[in-house]
Amino acid sequence: MKKIDKLVLGSFWGPFFLTLGVVIFIFLMRLLMFYIDDFVTKDLDLYTFGRLLFYFALLTIPTALPLAVLLSSLMTFGNLGEFFELTAMKSAGISLTRAMRPLLIVAIGISAFSFWFNNSVSPWANLKGYSLLYDIKTAKATLNLKEGIFYNDLPGYSIKVDHKIKAPKGSSNGDLLKGLVIYKHPTSGIESGNREIILADSGRMFMDKDRTYLTFQLFNGNDYQEYNDNTTYSYVGSGTAAKGAQFMRNGFKDYRLVISMESFGIKRTDENQFEYHEYMKNLSELRTLTDSLRKDYSKTSLNVAGTSRQYYNYQFKADAVLRQKVVKDGKWVDSLLKKRSVPSPDLMQMALSQAQNILSYSTSNVTYLTEKEKNVWKYQLETHHKFTQAVSVFVMFLIGASMGAIIKKGGFGLPVLVSIVFFIFLYVLTLQGDKYAKDGLVWVPFGAWLANIVLFPVGLFLMQRARHDSRLFDKDVYIIAFERLKRRINQWKNRPVSQSVAS
Repeated sequence: MKKIDKLVLGSFWGPFFLTLGVVIFIFLMRLLMFYIDDFVTKDLDLYTFGRLLFYFALLTIPTALPLAVLLSSLMTFGNLGEFFELTAMKSAGISLTRAMRPLLIVAIGISAFSFWFNNSVSPWANLKGYSLLYDIKTAKATLNLKEGIFYNDLPGYSIKVDHKIKAPKGSSNGDLLKGLVIYKHPTSGIESGNREIILADSGRMFMDKDRTYLTFQLFNGNDYQEYNDNTTYSYVGSGTAAKGAQFMRNGFKDYRLVISMESFGIKRTDENQFEYHEYMKNLSELRTLTDSLRKDYSKTSLNVAGTSRQYYNYQFKADAVLRQKVVKDGKWVDSLLKKRSVPSPDLMQMALSQAQNILSYSTSNVTYLTEKEKNVWKYQLETHHKFTQAVSVFVMFLIGASMGAIIKKGGFGLPVLVSIVFFIFLYVLTLQGDKYAKDGLVWVPFGAWLANIVLFPVGLFLMQRARHDSRLFDKDVYIIAFERLKRRINQWKNRPVSQSVAS
């Protein structure tokens, strides 16, 4: 490796890893903003939260790689141009393409890594990350009693407190509660309604060390219960009977109510339930499923065409007529056309009913077949994205290296602004292409490759301008051109009248 290669690579890797880390951090913050309520209200331990962030950090790497390559290559050649190192290289007979050669090899290697990552690591990270996120979202929130409001998340209980005093940290006495009302709802049997209510002046609430049981220690209260017995009685003047009821009141000074916390916490769902999604499949699995879905769509279409014949009572068969090469006498055709028989009302009603049935049948089947075809498009689109995200890394390198050599500015100022503009352009084109492809408005490969199709010529154009030392982004060029234009306009206005008349 020559010194010039070491110089270029040494200037590249620092901004690359820094940008990659910043982009991953930004995407993780976006995840936290979307699901902040689920993360705050659920009792997540650090291990579970760390696993979730790890999985989604892996998912953001394919998206972050194009921006990291774009910014780092732009900063690398911007710094070389700003400190006249590119000028020194050219004066020594080293062309720009020769200076870009080490980064070109690196960009191809990063593109190959991006393809391997998308095909092998991303499906696994998608499955693990989204299944864990689903379990967190479906888990019940941690116990949070609010003053004056009934809390109903404990199965079989409705609890209200008038006043709550939280215990100091490290205290084992639990929170102090005043004015408790606890309804116990039946969870089995044929009983309905509130059969038991507990009223207490005060109490304490705490959990055991394993957080598996919640204990309420109640003071100075009463337990009211209603029981149905098997006795019957008859109303006077009627033969009906009804069940009787018993009411019981138990007073207490110190009463402990223990409630299981089994329904709280995260319960892992079988990951096989999420494997159907296209993001959880590698390239070979996507191709197999796409072929299966295509065959299923074709088979369903043929079945719909065959089943629709049952809605027709009469069919016109022209084969026998077409086989006759010569029609000797056409008067029988004219007589059929002139004959106008009035159909019966029953026949007209039957025809209308059949027409409505075939219309409903056709509409429902068109919707059904469209959804099946959209599933094929989704899997096709994800198959192409295994390649498009890898190619976009190379496209961003072309744009970044060329822009850096043209603008000759390093640091985190102008390069960051230019990189963000091009990355947003890439992101928007990718989203629009995906939307059009999923809706069937464009051919799926065209929608998947739309961003690269648009930006690759831009990269080639910028590369051609950079090789010829174009001052494309130099404001002095545009100022001079504008001044020249103004002078020409003034000269045309101030030309002699004789010349204007002659013209």
